[in-house]
Amino acid sequence: MERKSFRERFLNRKVILIVLVTVIIIGAGTGVGLLKASENPSFCATCHIIKPYYESWSESALLDHKHAAEDVTCQECHHNSIPEKAMEGINFITGNYTLPLEGGPDTSREFCLECHSPEGEGISWDEIQAATDFEESNPHDSHHGEQECNVCHQMHEPSYVFCSECHIFNWIDDLDEEAWTNAW
Repeated sequence: MERKSFRERFLNRKVILIVLVTVIIIGAGTGVGLLKASENPSFCATCHIIKPYYESWSESALLDHKHAAEDVTCQECHHNSIPEKAMEGINFITGNYTLPLEGGPDTSREFCLECHSPEGEGISWDEIQAATDFEESNPHDSHHGEQECNVCHQMHEPSYVFCSECHIFNWIDDLDEEAWTNAW
């Protein structure tokens, strides 16, 4: 009886194909599992550099927590494609990042008004203006014209009362001190 070599016994096309298919299935399953897990904001906190942002979102006095209270997840503002997510993971593992983190979501007025407008799920611009129509002034009806929302509103740090650079309005004192800073 002739003995078959290792190559003949284990490296035939059928075995190689089975091993290759198994590796692909396991790899795809792992990828799908990671992708599904990344939809949960707590997944983001597994990276120590993201943990403070997650904690701010889940339990602070800042605007990101107000979004969390309305069931708005991190991913609803931080839209990253699969390749971008993969690159973030690689950059984290290799240490190829700078702090504070660069980039982030679009913070344009148009982006904010996708939700905070009559067409969006949030409150309308008219409701925003009406809610802030204080006797002395209305910060959402500025003499500077239409401002970008992030001139005042910040997500992961205290928001800034831009009006207070020049004005002293009584309504500023009524703002949550933890969530807002003033120029004076």
